[in-house]
Amino acid sequence: MTRIQVKRIYNPPSKSDGYRILVDRLWPRGLSKQNARLDQWFPEIAPSEELRKWFNHDADLWFEFKKRYFEELNRNSTHTQKLIELMQSQSETITLLYASKEESHNNAQALLSFLLEKEVW
Repeated sequence: MTRIQVKRIYNPPSKSDGYRILVDRLWPRGLSKQNARLDQWFPEIAPSEELRKWFNHDADLWFEFKKRYFEELNRNSTHTQKLIELMQSQSETITLLYASKEESHNNAQALLSFLLEKEVW
């Protein structure tokens, strides 16, 4: 079974990251594409601009954010399925990358929860 982890993109890349996927809609400030060492950037899987701004990493809104984000992911089934297929094709660790300073309440953590709920792993 492929291991999935979540990591802040500003942390140094490591071999243990395996296949690195940025799951933010916006490119991380001050980070070059070379230094990001990405295998894939998947902006279409990120929360909508409206949802991202509404949430603003407010921990009090976390459960409602996840609910709304999961609804977006289900409506966006083409991109969601594309991500799942990409991830299932990998034999190495998959690292979902995000830019936020918030380690617990960010879209990559929510996306991981969504994937685990869907039992794709």
